[in-house]
Amino acid sequence: MGADGFIGRHIAIALRAAGYGPVCVARRVSALAAQGFEVLRADLTDPATNEAGFWAPHAADAVAVVNAAGLLDATEAAFEAVHVAAPRALYAALNKDAQIVLISAVGIEADTPFGRWRREGEAVARAAPCPVTILRPGLVMGETSYGGTSLLRALAAMPLVTPVVAGGQAVNPMHAGDLAALVVRSLEGPPDGGPHDAGGSETVTQAELVQRLRAWMGQRPVPVLDVPVRAARALGRVGSALKLGPISRNAAAQLEAGIESRPGPETVTRGVSDFLAARPAGTQDLWQARLYLLKPAVRLGLAVLWLVSGLLGLLLPAETVLGAADTALPDGMALALGRLGGLVDLAIAGALLAAWRLRLMAWVQMAVVAGYTVALTLLDPSLWLDPFGALLKNLPVLLLLLVHRVLEEER
Repeated sequence: MGADGFIGRHIAIALRAAGYGPVCVARRVSALAAQGFEVLRADLTDPATNEAGFWAPHAADAVAVVNAAGLLDATEAAFEAVHVAAPRALYAALNKDAQIVLISAVGIEADTPFGRWRREGEAVARAAPCPVTILRPGLVMGETSYGGTSLLRALAAMPLVTPVVAGGQAVNPMHAGDLAALVVRSLEGPPDGGPHDAGGSETVTQAELVQRLRAWMGQRPVPVLDVPVRAARALGRVGSALKLGPISRNAAAQLEAGIESRPGPETVTRGVSDFLAARPAGTQDLWQARLYLLKPAVRLGLAVLWLVSGLLGLLLPAETVLGAADTALPDGMALALGRLGGLVDLAIAGALLAAWRLRLMAWVQMAVVAGYTVALTLLDPSLWLDPFGALLKNLPVLLLLLVHRVLEEER
């Protein structure tokens, strides 16, 4: 479960390399199928997956289940479905000789929804009729990145200062490949319950970590700006409202609670210096780091564009709209089209602000801009000669929308 996630993909690859035939369970499985994995599409928030009968045809002969599914920010219903209801149904469908490995997290003692539902998920695993091993990694990094690790790279790549929240807080990152190796080892040895913290052998501060990431990307040192926790909480509230990924209320609370793990001898892995030194950063790493914070900025900038355009289309006086639309159309039709365009623009702005199906909305925006361009060209071709670029500006807007679409492909 959770095979399409950052950690899940590493585990799937490690299991295949170790000779297992993993069935990768995820909400989106096209990429995993293209990589040659056997897949099972399952949206864990779908009530159907909360029944053992959904899993029975696939789980009856399974020798093990590795559960790497988890949410950081979600509704209570989604938290319960992903961490409790769907796993409980899957565990009930297993034969009694199968093993369970649950990827949990450190810091779940915190009084946050994430911590509470992670604790519930561990309790469900311990109550399963099969032997279980629970691993609690801290900060997990890798050659690729996602969510919080992408944000760390983005902060490290900023040009003038390196912002960091709780810069003095200790952290001992581990590599995702090393965590995957621990999962394989857990399956090959006798299950030993847990929970077991897992983490790297080297402890650094948050400030030291972003400085090392900056040096790894080949960037000259800049001053570190330690962001107060109070400011991080405020940013988290804004991030949750606008759905800015790892910038969220829960993320700020978990960071405040601490993400340092305390691994034992069997679950300690390479330190951050070792795995950063094992691979040089490439151009793609620097591009991704620099574009990561531009991604929400582009989305919000486009939302403002559509919002203002929609309000103008709806609220401008009729004579102003008709004066701007100097066409052969009857005045009533021209005004109706202007008002309708305003409603369409406002709907797009709302979808962008709510982060609703952003990949689809990128295509919708391109289609609307292209449609406006073609329609206005047919109605008044002279707009292409407007000295202020009335239609010419649509060409770079279309390119920006294409970039927006590319940036929304996170996995």
